[in-house]
Amino acid sequence: MTGPKLNEKSTVAGVRSGTKAQAKYVRTSANKVRAVLDLIRGLDVRSADQVLQLTERHTAIPVRKVLASAVANAVNNDMQEADELYIVACFADEGPTLRRFKPRARGRATRINKRTCHITVIVARMSDDRLAILQARAERVGSGGGRPTSTTSRRDRVSRSRKKAADATADVDTSDSTAESTDTEAPEEQASAPQAGEWAGSVGPTEDGEAPEGYEIKGNAGSMLYHEPGTRYYKATKAEVWFDSAESAEAAGFSKPGAKKADEAETTTDATDSADAGEESASDEPDSDEENQRADEEENE
Repeated sequence: MTGPKLNEKSTVAGVRSGTKAQAKYVRTSANKVRAVLDLIRGLDVRSADQVLQLTERHTAIPVRKVLASAVANAVNNDMQEADELYIVACFADEGPTLRRFKPRARGRATRINKRTCHITVIVARMSDDRLAILQARAERVGSGGGRPTSTTSRRDRVSRSRKKAADATADVDTSDSTAESTDTEAPEEQASAPQAGEWAGSVGPTEDGEAPEGYEIKGNAGSMLYHEPGTRYYKATKAEVWFDSAESAEAAGFSKPGAKKADEAETTTDATDSADAGEESASDEPDSDEENQRADEEENE
């Protein structure tokens, strides 16, 4: 009697290490099947079936059929529980090669090798320690403490995002209350700053945003500019305060658009003119050394 094969995980001749299922003369090469068998070797039956179901290689189809046959043999013949089984060994042996020939040029022929293989899957019962680990993992998943499903993970993400938004809102409210308390404790200068309606000849905006009667000049407290009717930015400006005349707006500290740039330009021009005048006066003054030299010449003559 020949000894057991090394890849069957058996060390005693004639003693089985598990329940076997085999598919012979599968019309594919052994190398292509071995690439799939390497993915499931050592896994439990449930995980191995999920891996084969999601594998895109065409050789995963016959391997999955052999795995199902091995599980069925273990359940029906050896009275095993399907959930307690794992793949103890799996291998693919080369089968007979079918030789075909294809005619080529000049009376020659090319041989085509059509490979076959024998797929073997052996399943056995897992150890008690491994079973305890798998059962604990399944209980965690069932109670929501393990790896979450798609529905559970989505629910968790939504709850986390809502909690984060609530925390952000609470932080904003806290900062607003802090800012309000800071404003109440501000110095008297800020508390006594004039508002709309406190300047002479000014009123606050109405509820509908229209100009009050007798007040047609718009004022913007942020930029401290006022706009008269018919000017360029009059219609595009949102009035925060209304004035009855341009003199009232200027008295309140508001300025006309472009007035600051004009003042700066005039200041720069005045500075340039004063510098040029200084240079001319300096050039007109005679040099004291030249005057002394001329006086010495006149005395010598």
